[in-house]
Amino acid sequence: MINKDTKQKLSGLTVLLHWVVGLVIITLAVIGVYMSENEVFALYPIHKSIGVLIFAVIVIRVYWRFVNGWLQPAANYTKIEYNLSKIVHWVLIVATIVMPISGFIMSGAGGYGVSVFGLEIVAANFDPVAKKAIAHNAAFASFMGSTHVNAGWIMIVAIFLHLAGAIKHHFIDKDSTLKRMLGKKI
Repeated sequence: MINKDTKQKLSGLTVLLHWVVGLVIITLAVIGVYMSENEVFALYPIHKSIGVLIFAVIVIRVYWRFVNGWLQPAANYTKIEYNLSKIVHWVLIVATIVMPISGFIMSGAGGYGVSVFGLEIVAANFDPVAKKAIAHNAAFASFMGSTHVNAGWIMIVAIFLHLAGAIKHHFIDKDSTLKRMLGKKI
C-alpha cells in the first residue's frame, strides 16, 4: 500500500511525482521557449511527444494530490507566506494541466497533428503542394496557441516563485521543507 503524506514524511509517490513532473515541465518550458524563439522546428516532435507522455503522469499527480490532500507545512509560516504558497501551488497544478491540453489541441486543430515518437495520435493535415498545414479550425488553434504561450509564461513565473520559496525555506528559515521533498523524514 502507498503511504499517505504526513507532516514528518512525504510518500515516495509524492516525491517521485513532484520531481518527475517538475523536471520534465521545466525541460519542456526551456525547449518550448528555445524552439519558438529560434524557429527550431526539429524540436517540435520531441516537445509534443514528451508533452503527451508527461500528461499521463500529470493526471496521476493531480489525482494523488487531491486524494492525499494538500501537504502540511513543514513549519509555521506567516499567513501571507501560507497564502502565497497555496496560490503558487494552484497555479502550478492548473498550468501543468493546461499546458499539454492546449498544446495538443493547438497542434491538432492547426493541422500539424500530434505524434508520440512517430506513433500518430492525431493526423496532420498538410497541403502537399503548398507544403504547409491546413488548419481544421484556425481560430480555435490560435486561441489554444495563445493559451499555451500565456499559461507557459505564467507557469515559468510560478516555477521561479516555487524555487525561490524552496531556497528561502532551506537557507533562510532553515526548516525541513526541501529535505522532506527529497524524501527525508523530519
